[in-house]
Formats: sequence, C-alpha cells, structure tokens
Amino acid sequence: MRFIAQDSIDHYVFTDVSQADELETLYLDITDLAAVRGMVAQYKIDAIVNCAAYTNVDAAETNVALAEKLNAEAPSNLAVVMKEVNGLLVHISTDYVFGEEPYNIPCREEQQGTPTGVYGQTKLHGEQLVVASGCRHVIIRTAWLYSEFGKNFCKTMMHLTAIKPQIKVVFDQVGTPTYALDLAKAIAVVLDDYRNEVIGSKAAEGYSKSGVYHYSNEGVCSWYDFARMIAEYAEHTRCDVQPCHSDEFPSPVKRPAYSVLDKTKIKETFGVSVPYWTDSLKRCIYNLKRL
Repeated sequence: MRFIAQDSIDHYVFTDVSQADELETLYLDITDLAAVRGMVAQYKIDAIVNCAAYTNVDAAETNVALAEKLNAEAPSNLAVVMKEVNGLLVHISTDYVFGEEPYNIPCREEQQGTPTGVYGQTKLHGEQLVVASGCRHVIIRTAWLYSEFGKNFCKTMMHLTAIKPQIKVVFDQVGTPTYALDLAKAIAVVLDDYRNEVIGSKAAEGYSKSGVYHYSNEGVCSWYDFARMIAEYAEHTRCDVQPCHSDEFPSPVKRPAYSVLDKTKIKETFGVSVPYWTDSLKRCIYNLKRL
C-alpha cells in the first residue's frame, strides 16, 4: 500500500503489489480485514484506490481460490472498512467481466457481465461485493494497460520487434489500449471531485457519483494493430509483424473477442478528457526510448 505525497492535505492511499522507491510504502495484507481496519484508523484514511489484483489470466484457471481471495475478498475488505468510516473506495476492474456474448458495439456499464474465465469471474464478483457493501465507491473498468514500468504488452513488443525478424500477433481480439498515466489522471479527477463534494463538507450522506465507470483510451484496434504501431513508433522497421488467429496460441481460457469500452459516462460525469490511443502510445514509447 502506498501513500500519496506527504505534503498533501488529503489522506488517500492506493494498493498495489510492488514497491516504488520514490513513494512511501506500507506493507499490508488487504486480505486481512482486521489489518485493513487498523491501518485506516491509524492513518485516518479518507479514500483508498485499489490497484491490487491477481492478473495472470491463464494461471487463474488453476488458482481459483487465490484469484478469488485477491480479486473479490480483498476489495470486499476495503469496501467494508470504507463503509465504516464513510470513506471512498476507487476500485480498478477490467474489461474481462465481458466476453461471452458476441458484442460488436462498445460495452456500457449497465451491460450484464459475461466473463469467460476465472479471472473475469473473480473480478466481477469483487465488483459485486464492493457495491453490496454500501460504501461510497467508484469502480473503474479498464483494459489493455501498459506503461513505462513493469511487464506489459508495449514493453514486450518493443523488445521482440527489436530482436526478431518476424513475430505473429492475434488480430481476432479487439479492444483499446490504455496508457496507465492517462488512467491515473482520470483517477485523480475522481479524487478531486470527491474531495470537493464530500470531504470538505464532512457530509454524512453518500457520494452522489458512486457507481461503475469505464475508462480506456479512445479508439479501437486489435492486438495486431497495437503491435504494428509499437514497432512503427519504436522504429523497429526490420521486424515483420504478421497477423494470426487466437487458436495459434493455445490458452486455458477464452479471452474476450471484443471488449471495447464506452467511456461516455465517465466523460459526462467527471468531465474527463480521454486521449486517442495512438497519441498516448507515442508518448509512452518516447519515454521508454529515453530510459
């Protein structure tokens, strides 16, 4: 669990699974309700942003209990404690709550979840438990996250297109890449709105904007299109990026064939500006090439 800048007047924390040297870090087991309750009381926390999850889609199929513990029970603990202190839980969810139905238009928040595997099922269960807790909440479903940090598709493709003469990437799974920095900025807008509406007034009632929202970058592409643009922006033109079908890469779980997210609600509710996916990708690759 990481704290925001110490010079801030706010008391927000966000959960994750790794440590960043430049941020104050507190080790906390969020699957332990008593430990969460103690931390929130000790630091007088107003809001938690939950970024922690079990995200290994394939491994989740054989680690059901662990995926349920991290993706459902843990956010439930956070929600229960935020309910007790009238705080806000911002919970990050996923486009994998969809996928079974053959969608061909962007998915809206009120659409019924139809996950195709354990990862999506446990993330959907986590959403349901957060809502059922009655806490102030903003659940943000996102998709295809990448950044300059950690392991992600963008960094993997930059590496592969630099060393291989040819690679194959699936073209029959369609969605929208999301630059993590853009998502972080959207979350900051939510927190600012919450501060202005609730914390300043110390209102006892709920948060008027509690609900489920979608956020990814604008536009639509396949993983193949995504890889092609990564190679182009990285100037790895010697690598021949070829399209292929999903069944050429066998997996224990069926991934969503179409999971484009409709961002109308978050844009209208919070006034969030959503960049086009290729614009954000250019910024990320520019930064990666400077590292």
